[in-house]
Amino acid sequence: MSEAYQVIARRWRPKQFTELVGQEHIVRTLSNAIDQNRIAHAYLFVGPRGTGKTTTARLFAKSLNWEEGPSIETPESTEICDAIMRGECLDVIEIDGASNNGVDQVRDLREDCAYAPAQCRYKIYIIDEVHMLTKQAWNALLKTLEEPPAHVKFIFATTEADKVLRTVLSRCQRFEFRAISSETIAAKLALICETEGIKASQEALDIIAHIAEGGMRDAQSTLDQLITFCGTDITKDDVLDVYGIVDPDTISAIAETILKSDYQNLLSTLEKIAEDGRDLYRLLCDLRDHFRSRMVDSVRAGGNERTDAIGRILTVLHDGEAGVQGGLSQLVNLESTLLKAVEEGKARAIDSLIKDITALYKDLPVNEAPKKKLSTSSPELEQPTGEAISAELKPTVVQEGPPSPKPKKQEHKAPEEKTPVEKPQEPQAPKPEEIVEDEAPKPPSESESLPLEPISSQASNKEIQKYVDALPQDFKDFMEETFRAKYVNVRKVDPKVLLPGKKEPS
Repeated sequence: MSEAYQVIARRWRPKQFTELVGQEHIVRTLSNAIDQNRIAHAYLFVGPRGTGKTTTARLFAKSLNWEEGPSIETPESTEICDAIMRGECLDVIEIDGASNNGVDQVRDLREDCAYAPAQCRYKIYIIDEVHMLTKQAWNALLKTLEEPPAHVKFIFATTEADKVLRTVLSRCQRFEFRAISSETIAAKLALICETEGIKASQEALDIIAHIAEGGMRDAQSTLDQLITFCGTDITKDDVLDVYGIVDPDTISAIAETILKSDYQNLLSTLEKIAEDGRDLYRLLCDLRDHFRSRMVDSVRAGGNERTDAIGRILTVLHDGEAGVQGGLSQLVNLESTLLKAVEEGKARAIDSLIKDITALYKDLPVNEAPKKKLSTSSPELEQPTGEAISAELKPTVVQEGPPSPKPKKQEHKAPEEKTPVEKPQEPQAPKPEEIVEDEAPKPPSESESLPLEPISSQASNKEIQKYVDALPQDFKDFMEETFRAKYVNVRKVDPKVLLPGKKEPS
């Protein structure tokens, strides 16, 4: 009977720390711990799947327990090293936390800790998926975990550290395993293909590394499947067809369609992709990664309006992931999400609009606002004096009755201004230098007098109306148009009240 086939992920599992890729910070810390004899009693390995947590735990156990150890470098093959890497060593116990998560299993483990190791230096417990242990099981292990026997070491591995009790985290040294970069994974796959005699294009390896999402084991499993499908020659199209992935060039074209708000082209492209049987959720994730890359490049270049649009599009794509992945119709949900992304790409943030409006306002000339221009450039007319202002303020409206400006003192009136009440003076035509555009009626100046004598506040309505009717028509029009005044009384106003500090001319 032929020997059972062993998958690439197992055959290419690292046997030395030097073969572990993407986790150099972990290797350095553990090496220093062994060299300085600062080996802790409990370690917690945290990170995404397929990044080497269990493999590192085995390598660390081998470094501690091999015949001439502890040391970070171990020989290629010894009895203890081979047994540890195969998972057959009696003193290195690997436990699945998902299936051994009860109190009874933890009690058995705690009792077993009291016994000395059979053939190794340390008795090491490697518990994988340790976040699956129940709270009661953790509480049963806490005392032993805090003060274990000198020959006992614990190594916990988990993908969800937030589910581990804080009382456990405080008793362990925590190591963060990083997602491995696509470039590192692609380089490792190229080495595997070269060694195995597989011809694979670089584009195919790059796509495999991209869909692995930082997991070396996932990438190796994908390569193993493609070798079974394609044989010894793997191309880019083979990877796209087997995993239903949309071509990167098509992803870029869809992104440009969204930014250009081309609805017809977008819908037709999505329909064709769905007919080809591509993974629509993967398409959405690839679009998200594409826009994220463009946004980062735009920010590094200084940022612009397109950066804000891409940021809003990313938000829409993120919000639509759950609907596309678990909705009743992936195509409908994807179309709805991308159409919303188009609308968000056309919108503009309010702060950018305010910034643009402010910039336009600053660029306008100061004297561009429409103003009434005088027909003469006389400085006396352009800059009215205080006397002219006081003359305009002299006529006053009293709220209690129909106010009318009172006549000036007789000694100040010009002879031609003494006109009988029955014959009001005709308004004089304005001088050329006083003509302005959109001219409004002007109040009587200080040199003009009203043809009325002061009347007492006890006067009858008929007498008041008599005096009101005798007012010049242009003055009445001015008062009604400017102040909407109702004439009740006409009386003399003290200039000191209107302009404090100004003395009335003698």
